[in-house]
Amino acid sequence: MTIKKLVLKMELHSERTKQKVMKTASGISGVASVNMDTKDKKLTVTGNIDPVKVVEKLRKLCHTEIVSVEAAESEKKEEEKIENIAHAIVPAPLSYSRVYYPPTPYYVGTVEEYPNSGCVIC
Repeated sequence: MTIKKLVLKMELHSERTKQKVMKTASGISGVASVNMDTKDKKLTVTGNIDPVKVVEKLRKLCHTEIVSVEAAESEKKEEEKIENIAHAIVPAPLSYSRVYYPPTPYYVGTVEEYPNSGCVIC
């Protein structure tokens, strides 16, 4: 399947119904984004989806009609081009520099310097 943009008209009677619709729509496999326009009572679902299955699930909650189904491949490619241009313009961030802690200095003395050190081998 291709990436599709599905616009649905819904009859939302309460805020609770709207929450259930958003949760159900975002839980459908293949959905990339869900956008609700409460003024026009339209729901826009984008992703690798089957429009019939989406409508079947949402009709269990409220009355749902399909307004339009469009292929959204071109928008995705344009976004990728914009991201590629942004990566080309902005230099990659420098990696975090590690803090260098020098090893603790220690001194090993010889038997000649410390004759009463308790050396057994000498």
